[in-house]
Amino acid sequence: MKHRRIPKRRAAAAGTAAVALVATGITFQTANASEGAAPTPALKTLSVAGAGQLAASLTRTLGADAAGSYYDAKAQNLVVNVTGEAAAAKVRAAGGQARVVQHTLAELTSARTTLAGRASIPGTSWATDPVSNRIVVTADRTVRGANLAKLDKAVKELGSKALLKRSKGEFRPLVAGGDAIYGGSSRCSLGFNVTKGGEPHFLTAGHCTAGIRSWSDKQGGAAIGTTVDSNFPGSDYGLVKYTGDTPHPSEVNLYNGSTQAITKAGDATVGQQVTRSGSTTQVHRGQVTGLDATVNYGDGQVVNGLIQTTVCAEPGDSGGALFAGDTALGLTSGGSGDCSSGGETFFQPVRAALAATGTQIG
Repeated sequence: MKHRRIPKRRAAAAGTAAVALVATGITFQTANASEGAAPTPALKTLSVAGAGQLAASLTRTLGADAAGSYYDAKAQNLVVNVTGEAAAAKVRAAGGQARVVQHTLAELTSARTTLAGRASIPGTSWATDPVSNRIVVTADRTVRGANLAKLDKAVKELGSKALLKRSKGEFRPLVAGGDAIYGGSSRCSLGFNVTKGGEPHFLTAGHCTAGIRSWSDKQGGAAIGTTVDSNFPGSDYGLVKYTGDTPHPSEVNLYNGSTQAITKAGDATVGQQVTRSGSTTQVHRGQVTGLDATVNYGDGQVVNGLIQTTVCAEPGDSGGALFAGDTALGLTSGGSGDCSSGGETFFQPVRAALAATGTQIG
């Protein structure tokens, strides 16, 4: 978040290229009209926001026949997974691309529940991947020996509903380092300026605000805000109320001498191109790869409902803004890897944080 009180730093090269959406390791049946049937309605060319609206509408219409969806950024279409031809026809009629898949959302949700009961091991995460129609389970480099064997067994028992991957990094909340907001010896990044009851506040990560009351804009500096709400683990958001007259524009610092105005909050969509701004590694870009992700950071620090992305991040970027254009999407929680080798990064959905804290963008 850009604040006039925060010194500008040298601009960093922006981000990584988007990764193409390609399903591997599983065969899908594309739902097409049979020969001699009525012509297939044309696919709608959609923005991410339009795809999100269509996805929400079709989810309500299809009910149990819906099996997830994602945005094909290259084609600008919404791809909707379904479990039968009748549901596929409804998707096509609405302008989406229908795909008949093997597993229902109920089956994948059940698989997630199984993992939570059998494989809540520090250094693991899992998220529903609509592209592969599976639960993608990731084990970081700390998962070894008996724990890795336990995880591998749990995943294999789920058959084609789950896939196990390894990460070269280590899942951790990204706190330490950075130079945006300081609380005691901890340094994090400010996410979004918000208001509550007409008074200015800002959102950041809950693992940053846990146990820290006072915040400043420089190490050992005068307080600019006080923590009034903090949630971690479970979720990962914290709310700080400004205590002085610090300017608080609704903007994100792009670290190139300019800012991005933030006018609203939205929901992330799998396949969406997104941008992250943080005080350690500045601005990087990537793609949303999963929603409702669960991450086991260790020491009982399990966080649910996160956005999973290919955007890199490093310690000190915690709490920083994930956004797309003028839309706020998330707060940097944690991940593995760095901005040299890459890795996964997870974000607290901002709309959930706004609802929980009774705040609004502004």
